Amino acid sequence: MDEDALPANGGETTSIGWRQVLLAIGGVAAAVALVVLIVMVAMSNRDRDRALAAQRHSFEVMILARTLESTMTRAEAALGRFVVSGDKQVGRFYYDEWRRAGTIIDRLDTVTRDNAEHTALIATLRGIYRERGQQLSETALRTNYGQGWNALSKYYQAGQARSLEQLSTTLEKIIANEASVLDQRNGVAARSIAYSNRLAKTLSLFGIAAVIGAILLGWATLEALAQRRLARRDTEEVSRHADEMEEAVRARTEELRDANRRLLAEAAERKQAEAQLRQVQKMEVVGQLTGGIAHDFNNMLAVVVGGLELAGRRLSDNTAEAARHIDSAMDGAKRAAALTRRLLSFARSAPLLPRAVDPHQLIQGMSDLLDRTLGERITVTVRNDDNGPPWLIWVDSHQLENALLNLAVNARDAMDGEGVLTIALGQKRLVAGERPDTPAGDYATISVIDNGGGMTPDVLEHVFEPFFTTKPAGKGTGLGLSQIFGFVRQSRGGIDIASTPGEGTTVTVLLPRHAGPAPAARPAGTPVTAAGAAQRVLVVEDDPRVLAATTETLAELGYVPVPCANSADAAAMMIAHPDVALIVSDVVMPGVSGPDMIAALRPDYPDVAVLFVTGFAGEVEKADAFGGHEVLRKPFTMAALARAVEKALAAGARPEAVSGSSRIATAGAAG
Repeated sequence: MDEDALPANGGETTSIGWRQVLLAIGGVAAAVALVVLIVMVAMSNRDRDRALAAQRHSFEVMILARTLESTMTRAEAALGRFVVSGDKQVGRFYYDEWRRAGTIIDRLDTVTRDNAEHTALIATLRGIYRERGQQLSETALRTNYGQGWNALSKYYQAGQARSLEQLSTTLEKIIANEASVLDQRNGVAARSIAYSNRLAKTLSLFGIAAVIGAILLGWATLEALAQRRLARRDTEEVSRHADEMEEAVRARTEELRDANRRLLAEAAERKQAEAQLRQVQKMEVVGQLTGGIAHDFNNMLAVVVGGLELAGRRLSDNTAEAARHIDSAMDGAKRAAALTRRLLSFARSAPLLPRAVDPHQLIQGMSDLLDRTLGERITVTVRNDDNGPPWLIWVDSHQLENALLNLAVNARDAMDGEGVLTIALGQKRLVAGERPDTPAGDYATISVIDNGGGMTPDVLEHVFEPFFTTKPAGKGTGLGLSQIFGFVRQSRGGIDIASTPGEGTTVTVLLPRHAGPAPAARPAGTPVTAAGAAQRVLVVEDDPRVLAATTETLAELGYVPVPCANSADAAAMMIAHPDVALIVSDVVMPGVSGPDMIAALRPDYPDVAVLFVTGFAGEVEKADAFGGHEVLRKPFTMAALARAVEKALAAGARPEAVSGSSRIATAGAAG
């Protein structure tokens, strides 16, 4: 029995051993298959994440392209408002928006470097941006210098430029290309998700099969292991989904925060822009009021100056004290005349009046003004870096004084109100090509040197740009150096600036040398003799006091004045006095202005000479408005009136016969 049973027991043992081997092999195979499935699921998840990241990248490129288009559109719209209104703060908004568009292009360049086609389009886009910026900057610069119609024309030309269409086409290409790439990436993402889902289903089925097999074979241990694997997989899946949801919520929250911050920033900018606009409007009203006051003040000064001179000429030799008082009153009138010129300059109503100027004498004459402006803690020194007298220059002396005063104030601020300010005069000969922005020739140089804190190279690159300033908010408009730059370039000169942090700054102005002789000036106190040959002069002036003073002065000079208080009566007065040799007319009068009156009389009296007299010409003070006739500024001295009348009579009815680049006589307090 025992022996017979041995084979049976041995066979059963052998069967159990094979089953154990098969189960072990199956377990190992199942484990390997499970590992493979898990690895494939992980790889599938990684591919899916990459595809989603690629989708987000495409969305970012398309959003940047649309943002660039809207930013440039806002910038050009702001420039249009700046051209129309002349509001400097609107110009600054245009400047900021345009620079922001450049930053967006840089960002586009960074995020699309993985796409060669995008790289080429971005390069094209950057070139269009630079070209467009140059076109628009000309409009902004002309607007800043008050060239309204030229700026509007430039703006219109920029709106018709081919670069605008190229810009839109390039952006559409970028968006279209990225949309095509996005379609491909959407397909890849969809396939990755589907593949991941299939693997997940396969893994689930495999786990179920393993559980069923473990139950059928009775291997509780394998069943437990399968359950643990299944639980671990579910835990990992839930954790992964939880992480994804948390990341999505965090990203969305950050987007909402960014949007809220942008809205708050835009609201603050809008509020600040509105406040600045109100301030600019106040300044415009002040400028208009200043110009009007200067106009009336000039008329009163014309009466005062004329009356004082006539009274002085009628004093006898034994009234020295009365003459001294009259001279004192005349000096005050001259100072008041200088004040009105500064008021007109503030109101932007004075034209550019170039003449031959000795820079050394001009700076010496500014010494008192510089001392009062800069304060006692600033030491001002003037030196001549070249042997011999300084060269004469052809420039508007008042504008040059304003430019030098602005540079001196900037230097004072750089030195914190204490230091040494040096004004150096020199001479420079430029050869052809030495400076690309300045033609060859002889130039007188004026350098303003301070020993302040200096500027860094990145600040120096922007100092001449409109609206750029290093001063705190409310302390500067950023227009000082840009206005000086425009004045120097308008005078056919150049400007250089050199600065080293901790050592100071040097600003050098180059102005063309005047080849002709210095204008002969009548010595102070030279008596004016009667020069008229009883020639009849028609005086048209709406202010009765100025009319009386002018007619008396002309009579004192030996002319026969005919007063006319209304420009509408001038034609009748000319008929009544056919021997009139000269018409002396105010510019701004009720009804018909002086230039319009002369234009109406010219066909009937082509040989009559014309002299315009004005205290506030404003916008009409242009060469085509006066037809090239002489212009005398109020208040004027007897000597100034005598010279202007002589010059007008010498020119006769053909003002083009009188030489000189400017026909406006600057007959101020100096006579």
